[in-house]
Amino acid sequence: MPDQLGGSETVLTRRPHGQRPTIEDVARRSGVSRSTVSRVINGEPKVRAEVVEEVRRVIAELGYVPNQAARQLVTHRTGAVAVVADQPDGRLFLDPFFDCLLRGIRRELARHGAQAVLLFLDEPDDLARVADYLGGGHVDGAILFSLHPGGRLHGMTDRLDIPAVFGGRPLLHDGDTVRAHPYVDGDNRGGARQAVQHLVDRGRRRIATVTGPHDQEHSAAERLAGYRDVLPDAPPDLVERADYTRQGGARAMTALLDRRPDLDAVFAASDLMAAGALDVLREHGRRVPDDVAVVGFDDLTEIAESTDPPLTTVHQDVAEMGRQLARLLFDRAKEPTAVVVPTQLTVRASA
Repeated sequence: MPDQLGGSETVLTRRPHGQRPTIEDVARRSGVSRSTVSRVINGEPKVRAEVVEEVRRVIAELGYVPNQAARQLVTHRTGAVAVVADQPDGRLFLDPFFDCLLRGIRRELARHGAQAVLLFLDEPDDLARVADYLGGGHVDGAILFSLHPGGRLHGMTDRLDIPAVFGGRPLLHDGDTVRAHPYVDGDNRGGARQAVQHLVDRGRRRIATVTGPHDQEHSAAERLAGYRDVLPDAPPDLVERADYTRQGGARAMTALLDRRPDLDAVFAASDLMAAGALDVLREHGRRVPDDVAVVGFDDLTEIAESTDPPLTTVHQDVAEMGRQLARLLFDRAKEPTAVVVPTQLTVRASA
């Protein structure tokens, strides 16, 4: 099977007599030793750049493919990283946030000569299956996200003793003892404060929020906290929970209008939920932003620029969050680290 070297795939060819090219063939053609070729293949340091370039050129020319089983014995690496989501696969693949995050993860993994293996927790027996897979030496580490407080995966990586990085700061139940793992998150609370303060500055006084589910990772709690930082006295009937989907945002907006028909602004904790809120406001004859201003969170271009009107939203670099997740996983020398990606408000026509 093809092996990635320096970000490009070699193409398998055969020598005239039909045998596969060997590492000795590469060494002979390159004019270096077998051990030097091995160091280049395994990405080891202390090989001159011109030698690396020549060996890779010969590898491409001959179509040499390293023996993956032998490489694993030497390097103790599989070249694979598990991306584990505590969500049904069908739901996540419909979420552009996940698509953008995964794109960033895959790009960074490619720089390290690794690939992503997607694992999902959907059915009741999936946890045991995933645990067996992670503990079976099939992957070099795991990136875990869409987790729930005190969820099933928080302690599993400790028991299996594999490197792990969390997407979003893990929320643990009181009393849980889980080894500190690196994590990457956005500035959820600060971004929510920017969004709500923007609405206040625009003269809005009855500002509702569609927040994420209370049992979903750190982001929902932090975005609600940011809302309350600006509006500590906001009544409970201006807060409605949803599930980060467009349909959930629509249901939440309907409930808010039923309770508070006088509301004049909405901060939705995701762009998908904001899009659902805009759908309902349009159906109810509410003009945006004249009657009700709307702000979202994530700044996913395919959503924010296609809504009517275009969505004012909190920008966070989702692809960069994915890249940081992969970087932390491979940076074994550092102590467990938290990376918080900054946010900023992108103002469009909805608020």
